[in-house]
Amino acid sequence: MHSLHSVRITDTTLRDAHQSLIATRLKTEDMIPIARAIDNIGFYSVEAWGGATFDSCIRFLNDDPWERLRSLHGELKKTPIQMLLRGQNLVGYRHYPDDVVEKFVEAAAKNGVSIFRVFDALNDTRNMRKAMDVVKDLGSHLQGTICYTTSPVHSVETFIDMARDLYAMDCDSICIKDMAGLIMPEAARELITGIKEEMDILVDLHSHSTSGISPMSYQAAIEAGVDILDTAMSPFALGTSQPPTESVIASLIGTPRDTGIDLMALREVRNLVREMRRKYEGLIDPISERIDSDVLVYQLPGGMISNLVSQLKEQDALDKMEAVLDEIPHVREDLGYPPLVTPTSQIVGTQAVLNVLIGGERYKNVTKEVKDYVRGLYGRPPRAISEDIRKLIIGDEEPFTGRPADLLEPIYEKSAEEARKAGLVRKDEDILTLILYPAIAPSFLKGERQPESLPKKEIRSSEPAGMPSFMEVEVDGELFGVRIVSVEGSAVVQTGERSKIPHEDIEGGIKSNMQGMVLKVLVRRGAEVKKGEQLLVLEAMKMENPVVSPRDGTVEEIFVDAGDVVQNGDVLLVIK
Repeated sequence: MHSLHSVRITDTTLRDAHQSLIATRLKTEDMIPIARAIDNIGFYSVEAWGGATFDSCIRFLNDDPWERLRSLHGELKKTPIQMLLRGQNLVGYRHYPDDVVEKFVEAAAKNGVSIFRVFDALNDTRNMRKAMDVVKDLGSHLQGTICYTTSPVHSVETFIDMARDLYAMDCDSICIKDMAGLIMPEAARELITGIKEEMDILVDLHSHSTSGISPMSYQAAIEAGVDILDTAMSPFALGTSQPPTESVIASLIGTPRDTGIDLMALREVRNLVREMRRKYEGLIDPISERIDSDVLVYQLPGGMISNLVSQLKEQDALDKMEAVLDEIPHVREDLGYPPLVTPTSQIVGTQAVLNVLIGGERYKNVTKEVKDYVRGLYGRPPRAISEDIRKLIIGDEEPFTGRPADLLEPIYEKSAEEARKAGLVRKDEDILTLILYPAIAPSFLKGERQPESLPKKEIRSSEPAGMPSFMEVEVDGELFGVRIVSVEGSAVVQTGERSKIPHEDIEGGIKSNMQGMVLKVLVRRGAEVKKGEQLLVLEAMKMENPVVSPRDGTVEEIFVDAGDVVQNGDVLLVIK
């Protein structure tokens, strides 16, 4: 048996906790005092960058992610900053060429990241290797990641196999990343014991409290010899976030695994985080704080279930909810049991909705992402896709079996030259921001974006007090737009350039079922369309979502153009 040492703590308050509970909306200015206080605690690391924070900074906060990293690095003098990196996807939603991966990792390290947690949605280590090599070359700490899931092709043994691969790739630590809160205490015990018995490497367990089971699994992990646990300060813990830092630390006092962290010192951090939570209270959706036991039944992250509800409501097909929930495991099986994490959860969920809604015929309408996935452009599925399904989705096309990024030409130098010509570059890192987010980075770098104002928490009194007209809530990484149209009879008037997009019921109107940006409009006024035909494509946070016609008819009116931002419930076009 290995000798037991004190458990180390990675605190996620400045990244995953606010990503899970307030749609990644924590501003840099509110992080700084917390970082300053956290630096004295003795955490193993602070997860403060990567994941969706990069996107959110430029899209909603008018905050420069690179400046954020530098500011945090200035405060965290003793505590390493850790980031979440999506392998070849970096902090975006598609594969980028190797030259971009190299430049990004180098820039992140130079600006203050010491520990890189690298993962791939399919657990395809070929998609992780380039980023991992660069991290090692720089002498930074490399944490290789296993995306934990359950399926007929995943088992404790297959995950231990993956740990062997990561160990052979010279990782400094291994993270078991349980993004949907599915790991059971016994599985945690077996997996950690199995890795520790064979490999001399630090093991970190990261889970979410969505199903209510993670504190029990953390205890089993502690008994099995886990080295590091991911936790969040209590005002930002539980629900779709991590178990609470203070509770985990308190539970170990006086045991052989005592963290050595002083609970009284933690109170100062807790009080700061509690104050900060008050400021952001209006963004917290009660749904994300509740236990969602459906996660255990359908193995879906909670936010995905709520997203399905909103998609089906829009199509006036809420009665099909059970059918969609039944279809999801079939689509996941057809696609070779991918773990359901960004972007595979969206790929599987959207396709299941289309399969159920379009005349009962499966895969009659297939999203671009599903086609690319079957073509092998996301990597190797955990189980090979059957020939029947492949034919149904991509016909006679031969799928690519190599590493997807091998198909990509270098683009960094060319992009840098174009960006400089356009006058968008004040520092080298701006080039990376542009490559990762070509749709929103130009307006951000020109200083044209306005930071969102924080909605106030509803005050229940006879007078509507400072009610927001629009709120966005995120559950498990899924974004939902909620428009408050009236409060106790008083209409809230929506102002600004969006006024041309109607929100009320219009005969024949096709409404958006999500908040997103119009990527392309595929039909013209006067066009004849068939039921199930794609009308336009919305980009919602992670992927392209087709909007299809619910009926045969003629396009009478189009209210949106490419580039427009639409909210849930906006009328996009009219088909009579």
